[in-house]
Amino acid sequence: MSVRVRRVYDPVEPDDGTRVLVDRLWPRGLSKDAARVDAWPKALTPSTELRRWYHAGEGSFEEFRERYGAELATGEAAELLDSLRASVGSGPVTLVTASKEPERSHAAVLAGLLRGR
Repeated sequence: MSVRVRRVYDPVEPDDGTRVLVDRLWPRGLSKDAARVDAWPKALTPSTELRRWYHAGEGSFEEFRERYGAELATGEAAELLDSLRASVGSGPVTLVTASKEPERSHAAVLAGLLRGR
């Protein structure tokens, strides 16, 4: 099972496999052709409230991870997460984000869940 997290602005690599944009908003200054994303499941992204809370510095990454995990456990997000898990089994998946720190972002949380952590 190969799940990677990369910045959407980084050059596409041959081993990226399926590229999934995991941001609610389209990345600034990037054309759809340049991004080369295969899927954009907006319901997998953190809620606006949670995103604003985290970016305001009101909580730790660990608390963000817990809250985001709870959001992913219900409704459409849970269905999309299950679907993404199934696609991971058929080849590499690269989660792409515009976040400047992908290792401390929702993309890292999502990758951890896909890897079973």
